[in-house]
Amino acid sequence: MEFKEVVKNRYSCKKYSDRQVEPEKLNAILEAGRVAPTAKNLQEQHIYVAQSKEALAKIDAATPCRYGAPTVLIVAYDKDNVFTYPGGKYDSGAEDATIVATQMILAAENEGVDSCWLNFFDPDKLAKELGLPENEVILMLMDLGYAAEGAGPLPNHSNRKDLSETVSYI
Repeated sequence: MEFKEVVKNRYSCKKYSDRQVEPEKLNAILEAGRVAPTAKNLQEQHIYVAQSKEALAKIDAATPCRYGAPTVLIVAYDKDNVFTYPGGKYDSGAEDATIVATQMILAAENEGVDSCWLNFFDPDKLAKELGLPENEVILMLMDLGYAAEGAGPLPNHSNRKDLSETVSYI
């Protein structure tokens, strides 16, 4: 698929069928995250693939936003392996994990797999429930699967501000 089409067509799916993502498509999505750029090439991301009934039940207890997706990626990063920017106010953890997640969302669209970025949950509570290492911070959850019949973009999906409203040349 042309990149312009991938970016334009991708939407946040809010209703999934029970059809599981094929392993080769899941691997292509994960590979897109693996090759994402990170500060100083630290690659501090860690992706957890939740497909078991137990893991999905823990996610369901943490958020109402799984929407029946048969796979959820948990995108985390190692807070002890980040680059701290000059001034010491910010580090690369959330930024790099966001780049990784974005590449995986776009790869999912390219593979014909629907997705949704989830951040409506308590990341510390979920990390504890899933038994993740204390040095890892969950950035987001990503639903993956195939849209259920009748699912589609929200009505406002195509409403975008004009470029002149979001870009300034200085």
